Amino acid sequence: MKAVLHAVGAPPELPAYVPSGNECTLFEHAWRRRLPVLLKGPTGCGKTRFVAHMAARLALPLHTVACHDDLTAADLTGRYLLKGGDTVWADGPLTRAVREGGICYLDEVVEARKDVTVVLHPLTDDRRILPLERTGEELVAPPGFMLVVSYNPGYQSLLKALKPSTRQRFVAIEFGFLPAEQEVQVVAAESGLAPDRVRPLVALAGRLRALKGQDLEEGVSTRLIVYCAMLISAGIPLLDAVLAGMIEPLTDDADVKSALLDVARAVIG
Repeated sequence: MKAVLHAVGAPPELPAYVPSGNECTLFEHAWRRRLPVLLKGPTGCGKTRFVAHMAARLALPLHTVACHDDLTAADLTGRYLLKGGDTVWADGPLTRAVREGGICYLDEVVEARKDVTVVLHPLTDDRRILPLERTGEELVAPPGFMLVVSYNPGYQSLLKALKPSTRQRFVAIEFGFLPAEQEVQVVAAESGLAPDRVRPLVALAGRLRALKGQDLEEGVSTRLIVYCAMLISAGIPLLDAVLAGMIEPLTDDADVKSALLDVARAVIG
């Protein structure tokens, strides 16, 4: 099984999440109307945390699949396996979610192979079915099933684009980075670093995000700011933490790294 799967029940406390708009209300209404949801936004802006938060809030099991280049439709639906000399059918994560109910979340769905989206189509219209050709079954999704997928539209290539025919099967919610002061509070809470010490890191992230599409393919995610703040909280010198937590993950180009360090020195001193 090549998919990364986590199946969890609703925890006693909600995973921390700071709304930036009406995304929680939209998600709840989509759930009640049995609509599939597409989350789009830059890497590390909180899409996965949002899904975990909403699954707990709605008291739903969460089945998460981290999509990748080798992920096939069979990885999601299931396959026959040899067990003790017998051939037995083993459900994949999507099939388990359809049988049992809950949220099936496909993270970065455009990374998966093209045949994956074909499998999803019958689940995203009014039929809400999952045909299993190998077993001859046609599963009808229960009221408690919800399909959620995510992708980063800013990181697409012509070979990895979500087709309009697929996008238009979902209710879409766009995510971005939080306003600076909200992001400061999130990073401080996650890392344990005082807000006054986090604030320059968030300001630096804003400067580096402005370089996306020029020297950088991606901007600094909130996740990276948290990692950097954790290093500082552990006693790592400021510039060393910034280099390891916010600059090295963005580029391997020595000249670009040097330029980003100059920006860091100008912003945080």
